Parts: sequence; structure tokens; C-alpha cells
Amino acid sequence: MKLAWNNLLHDRIRFGVTVAGIAFAVFLMIFQGSLLISFLYAASKVIDATSADIWITARGVSCFDFPASLPKRFLEIAKGVSGVEQASSLMLNYAEFRKPDGHTQTVAVVGVEAGPGQTLPLPYLGGSTSVVQPASVLVDRSHAALLGVTEFPREVEINRLRAQVAGQVEGFSSFLGNPFVFTSYQDASRYLSVSPEETSYILVHVKNGRNIETVRSEIQQRLSDVDVLTREQFARRSQMFWITQTGAGGAILTAALLGFVIGLVVASQTIYATTMENLEEYATLKAIGATSGYVTRVVLMQAMICGVAGCMVGLIATQPIVEIARNTIAWLKTPVWLPWVMLPPGLLMCALAAIISVRAALTVEPARVFRA
Repeated sequence: MKLAWNNLLHDRIRFGVTVAGIAFAVFLMIFQGSLLISFLYAASKVIDATSADIWITARGVSCFDFPASLPKRFLEIAKGVSGVEQASSLMLNYAEFRKPDGHTQTVAVVGVEAGPGQTLPLPYLGGSTSVVQPASVLVDRSHAALLGVTEFPREVEINRLRAQVAGQVEGFSSFLGNPFVFTSYQDASRYLSVSPEETSYILVHVKNGRNIETVRSEIQQRLSDVDVLTREQFARRSQMFWITQTGAGGAILTAALLGFVIGLVVASQTIYATTMENLEEYATLKAIGATSGYVTRVVLMQAMICGVAGCMVGLIATQPIVEIARNTIAWLKTPVWLPWVMLPPGLLMCALAAIISVRAALTVEPARVFRA
């Protein structure tokens, strides 16, 4: 350990360059991983935010953002299934949002029914959790500037109908570029000119103690023309749609994989270059009688020291840079566990690079140190 440490400190510039290279590789892996995971979270954010145990959708709906019309009479059929505590409707469609300055922006209007167990944001009146302000909506804080809303309440228009932005919420940023606008189910139906007999989704809450899968199967038997999914199943379906069936998801997935590969290559080349530049030291060790095992341990220890230092620098740099990036990518987040998950691969790639370098260190001729 001491020999490896002194060997690295002998050329501090080279040591600093090695640490910087590994830090960049680790940061790149964490940042690209954050993009991928945040994209998956954003793809199912509204689904995950609900307390509904089961979602009823039109047949073949691939994700939350692209609904299809569903007969609202299915709501009463779902309520009649044993084990169902309550069922409610959710409306989603796109509308023209006219800003206070007269410019327009396409938004995704989400209308939900108020009531017990409702966890999606609604413009409730005062401190109430059941009475919703009429003709009022909520917007996400990250999109308030895009929608031209800097103070609340603010008068706007949705599909040429008067509306009031009553406030803002946090955590519902959209990666589609069409901000979410939350309102009551009745107002959403009015803004979107939807027939009272139609809806987008039906959300079902299962009674405590009842098996969710059993209730889901019974609803599916009664409603054979629709898809009946648990919340987790619908969230996973939405995520897989965006990752595997769209260019955006494919690009982010490819970038994440390339980030990992590039990180491996950068770290490997950095460690290998450091080892090759220290061949004279290894020749000296062999000349004074060091065994192959001893030389191998020195090379691995140097790689681990560089790896730990580089990983720590990469971890420390990640959070500030991610916060800066969130100014333009509002849905970007780095889960607490992600940097620590990337730490073992970071150290592993340093060890693998060192193993490749060991061969060069072991094959160096001891007589090399005596050359002029």
C-alpha cells in the first residue's frame, strides 16, 4: 500500500490526470443513468402518483399519455365487483392553452374526480379536500414560466373557455413538452368537449385485505373488451412503450449504454497508460527480487487508489451538475441509490484495466533498469 501510494505521489500531475479521467468516466455513467431512470419515472409519474390499485383502459392503450375513449358505464360495472371499495374516472386529452400575453401552448388536461383516496393534485377551495374551485386549474412549477403564469391566481383560456390558474404543484413535469394541467373532472370534460358517456381511464380502489390480482381478474372477466391492469402493470407498460417504441426512449437508452461503455474505456485507458509509464519502477522492483505476485499487488493497489479517488470526485461533482442541468431538463433527477450502485462498477473497471496492465508489468525485463 505504502509503495503504491508513494509511486503515485512521485508524479502528482500524472496521478491527478488519472483521477480526473476516472472521475469523468464515473460522472458520465451516473449522469446517463440518471437520464434513463428519470425518463422512466417521468413516463409513469401520474400513474405512480395515484392511490388507485387498478386501472381500466381502452383495449391496446400503450401508455398514459395517449388514451382512448372508454364508455363511462364501465365505472358502475367495476363498482359492482366484490372487493371494490370505490371507482372514479380520469380524463386526459390535449387542449389549446392561451397565455395571458395571447400566445398559445398545447397542454395535457388531466381531470380527476375529487373524493376519498384522491392523491392527484386538484384546485381545492380553501383548506377543503372535497370542494374544488370551479373553472380552476393547477400547473407544475417547472412549466409556469412556459405558460406565462408568474403570479396566482391568473386568468387564462383553455380551448377558448375561461379558466383560472389557481396555483402550482411540484413533481409533475412533462418530458413531452406539453405541460400537465390539473383540474376537476367536470371542468376537464367541459374544456375538452367530451361526452358525459365517455372517459379516458377508470381508477379502482380495492378494499383492504382483498387480493388485488383476484379483483383485477374478476373485473377483466366482466369487461372483456378493455384492458384491466394493476397500477404497477400499467406503469411498466408506459415505461416500456417510451423506451422500446419511441425514438426518444431509444436515444436515451442508447446514450446510457454508450455512457457506460465510454466510461469503461476512459478508465481502462487511463489506468493502462499510468501502468505503462511506470514500467521502469516495476523493472526496478523485479531487479531487486520482487515476485510476480508482489508486482501484481502493487499494480492493483495503484489502480484501486486511483479508482477510489476518481469515484469520490465523480460522485461529488454529480449532484451540482445535475442541479444545473435541471434548469433545462426539469424531470431530471438522480436517485440517492444510483451513485452508490455505480461505485462497484467504477472500481471493477479500474481493476480490470489494472489486470490488463499487469501483463506488461510482469513481462518487463529487470535488466531494463540498467540500460543507459
